[in-house]
Amino acid sequence: MDSSQEFRHLRDAVQSALVSVTRAVNTLANEDLQFQRTVHPPVATRLDQSTERLLQLASGVLKSAGKFTAQRETRLDDVDDVEIQWKGVVDVVDTLLEKSDTCLDEYTGLIKRKDAPTAESGRDLKRSKPATDRLDWSLKRANILKPQNAFERKTDNLESGPWKPLLTTKPHAQTPLDASLTTFTNAEGQTQYKHPYEDEITSMRYPEPVYESHEAINYQPMEKTEATWVDTYEGVLQMLDELKKATEIAIDLEHHDYRSYPGLLSLMQISTRDKDWIVDTLVPWRHKLEVLNEVFADPKIIKVLHGAFMDTIWLQRDLGLYVVGLFDTFYACDTLGYAGKSLAFLLKKFVDFDADKRYQLADWRIRPLPAEMFYYARSDTHYLLYIYDMLRNELAGLAEQNNPDGNPIDRVIQKSKEVSLQRYENPFCDLESGAGNRGWYNTLLKSPALYNGEQFAVYKAVYKWRDDIARREDESPGYIMTQQVLNDIARIVPTDMKALWSLLESNARGLKTRLNELFQVIQEARERGATGPTMLEFFRQHSEGTYKASLEKQTKTIAQVEPVQLSIDELKSTRSQLWGDVALNSALDGTSKALPVDYQEMIPLYTLDLGAFREELPKPAGPSPNAREQEPEQEPVEEDDGFTLKTGRKRKAVDLDTTQASEDDSVSAIETDIEMDESAAADEPDSLDADSEGQGEDQVRSIKAQVGEEYQKQIKRARRQAKRLRSRGDPECAKQLVSDVKEAKRTEFRRRKDLLHQQQQQTTAASSSAASPSGAAEEQPTTTTASTSSTSSPGAQQDDEQQQPFDYTKAASVLHAPRDQASANGTGADGGGGQGKKGKRGKKRKEAFDPYAKKAGDAPAGARKMNYERSGRTATFKK
Repeated sequence: MDSSQEFRHLRDAVQSALVSVTRAVNTLANEDLQFQRTVHPPVATRLDQSTERLLQLASGVLKSAGKFTAQRETRLDDVDDVEIQWKGVVDVVDTLLEKSDTCLDEYTGLIKRKDAPTAESGRDLKRSKPATDRLDWSLKRANILKPQNAFERKTDNLESGPWKPLLTTKPHAQTPLDASLTTFTNAEGQTQYKHPYEDEITSMRYPEPVYESHEAINYQPMEKTEATWVDTYEGVLQMLDELKKATEIAIDLEHHDYRSYPGLLSLMQISTRDKDWIVDTLVPWRHKLEVLNEVFADPKIIKVLHGAFMDTIWLQRDLGLYVVGLFDTFYACDTLGYAGKSLAFLLKKFVDFDADKRYQLADWRIRPLPAEMFYYARSDTHYLLYIYDMLRNELAGLAEQNNPDGNPIDRVIQKSKEVSLQRYENPFCDLESGAGNRGWYNTLLKSPALYNGEQFAVYKAVYKWRDDIARREDESPGYIMTQQVLNDIARIVPTDMKALWSLLESNARGLKTRLNELFQVIQEARERGATGPTMLEFFRQHSEGTYKASLEKQTKTIAQVEPVQLSIDELKSTRSQLWGDVALNSALDGTSKALPVDYQEMIPLYTLDLGAFREELPKPAGPSPNAREQEPEQEPVEEDDGFTLKTGRKRKAVDLDTTQASEDDSVSAIETDIEMDESAAADEPDSLDADSEGQGEDQVRSIKAQVGEEYQKQIKRARRQAKRLRSRGDPECAKQLVSDVKEAKRTEFRRRKDLLHQQQQQTTAASSSAASPSGAAEEQPTTTTASTSSTSSPGAQQDDEQQQPFDYTKAASVLHAPRDQASANGTGADGGGGQGKKGKRGKKRKEAFDPYAKKAGDAPAGARKMNYERSGRTATFKK
């Protein structure tokens, strides 16, 4: 039979069987099985047999699947176990379904079957893109014997005192070993040992090649070289002899912390320019690797590491090794401002190598080491020295540019020294305060949960109980109980054993033998928490206590510091940061005496002289031919010089409104059109007689036209100069310049109009005196003293613009004026002598402004009448 037909036949048979089973299950679920069990005893017996059979089949499937998928075995002893371990059952079933789908797709040809790896492709295994981002479970959580059980020098996890360094000898020492192993009290009040190589690291001067730029030494191809596996003490000594000949070495470590309480340094990679070594650090004699301090503590050899923050701690704790002369490429990336700071980023940038970082979380205790993991470990240090050369050259290039923040290489070296000076301390956890590097304070501070008194007490008690169990079993706290399970226990606070067991995950089944002990801890903590503080109250009290302690410490420190007399001379600089040594004046080049400190001098502010612009303006032209005499040149009008009132006939309402509107427009805008200004000036009150009003207006228009033509060019030129001043950032000068030109034009217009008025007054006075001398004195308008003297005396014509101020003490009342006088002036109620709204000549004129009329004239208009919707059909579609 064809394979495709055979598969089709098998698929149909399996599918029909599953359909029948599914229908039977759905039918049974809809009926009351408990009722049938009670009424029919034979049914109860058959149900129990079927349940037992199903549990056996399910347990067999889970057991075989667990071996196949490298997952923990899930046992189903009774029906309740299905509900308790439901999550583990679902994980196993999902894994089986995924593998079944993959096999079916490969069989039907939907996806291509994977080829078996060959020897030729084994070398480039790391360069190929991984098919999945998840690491195989057997490589991530290997089920092997603990290697720490075979160590000749075991670690005491229950030790709570200060951790003493493992050094037995101190190579390249400036301070003897006995003098270095001294204790001190840290900021938390704990006694700790000092760093054995603190003096050597602090006073070290890095070799000169570190500060210089050299051509980068290219790396050897990995395909043409091999790494040496070192798992014997003789191999370590041979490696040590070759390392002493190098000037730079690259170091990297692999760590495991899941099946050990303090953690295990599982692998160490060391590379020179020509060779790579992979050192097994899980050998029983691992304490003998202290001999590598002959290279690690040698200040002549630069040790290149990337992100050595934890590497230095692990070397001290497990092997007793200390790094002197560290160059951390992580801080070089940070100083250069790279977008990425990881080793994978540097490998891609400088070598174009894609590192498979899945193996960073692998279980490095596996022996023998798989080929993929061996290749990954070797690649971490094989290219690191070449990357160090490239980074050093870039840092040296920045140093040559006189960086204001200092030499970049010095900053990298200072950060590297701080990393080297880190010390390992014994893990510590305090039950009440949560202090210590293994305490619950920092963990709970990042948690979004907000526990009450009972929940908070349960959380602290279970956290401390888990830490104690992990120390005794030499397991990580996460292996004993995950943080999520701990949070669930504190949140729910189980009241019986069954509820507690349901909260434990599959990886916490090892607590089955300690379930009673854990339940007892929860109940005792619950009783204490009923009267204890809540989580919020604890953190509030702790923050207040911390603030007070910090404030007291600062106060004591300030009180102990003696006051220093400050001097302003310390703030003075003899060299300018902008101009350097260039002397700006005699005060800096030493030719003049230094001024005293208290010397003060007034510095004049910058002012702009408008004379340069006004000189370009032409002088105003002379008077018209109708004038009798040549008037002297008009002086510039001074600002804020006051004003003078003239007595004469009342202005008309039209003249009043036009004058006010023109003056408001000229004040509000800088470059108002010149016609607007001319009309404002033309509408000023005159002293012409009503009979000669028409002839006077024609003459005024003629004078206005003449003055406008004469000043047209000057106004255009002033506007151009004002535009240049605004572009330079001086709008005040531009405004003043335009105002001066306009004022000069107005002054010239007024001067010529006054001359015309004087001529008309003389003519009118002569004709009136000839006709009726007595009536002339009554009808002639009263002028100021300056106007009368200007007609009688030639010398007074030079000061015709100079008027005497109006005497308010002798003036008649305006508000209480006589009715006949108001009527004579044309301000009566009837518009002047019963003429209504017409003047003396019968012309219709505008009424005077009434401030109380139309009070709501400026208010917004009311809303229009709304067109409400009408009943019936709309006319939208009307044809």
